[in-house]
Amino acid sequence: MSTNRIAGIAVATALLLGGASLAGLSQGKGVLTQKEVSLDMARAMADASIAKCRSENYHVSVHILDSDGQPITSFRDDGSSEVNYDVSRRKAYTALMYRRPSSEMEKAWATMSPARIIPGTFGVGGGLPIKIGNDTIGAIGVGGAPGSDKDEACAAAGLAKVADELK
Repeated sequence: MSTNRIAGIAVATALLLGGASLAGLSQGKGVLTQKEVSLDMARAMADASIAKCRSENYHVSVHILDSDGQPITSFRDDGSSEVNYDVSRRKAYTALMYRRPSSEMEKAWATMSPARIIPGTFGVGGGLPIKIGNDTIGAIGVGGAPGSDKDEACAAAGLAKVADELK
């Protein structure tokens, strides 16, 4: 296979895989603008999530991911385990990749081909997409409360903290 053909396949693959990160992208005269979660917004969401869980005596970990799935910020509260830290990242990643709450994925996976399950995802509650309209610009994940519904409630408190900025 020629070097040019291999390069062409690599570019096409990168474009296909990178398409998920183009949410919120608008074009105009060669300039691209993409909506993203700022560090300040990520901190506010993480702080609100931890505060909600602490108010119920849960010690959790929180991850806020950008539209490419990279961490903007992450926190591991006092008493939260390393496992919870990894789980919160995976829940956020799930919500980002599927553009819906991670709690919806366990049922969806039951009818989905195993080939369509994205590696590194975790289909239990606690991950929520961060959206502006229909555009997913990031995700929040919480892990460590006793029950994924409680993790999701803490993640929702984080989103509620910045809801006015996401309109």
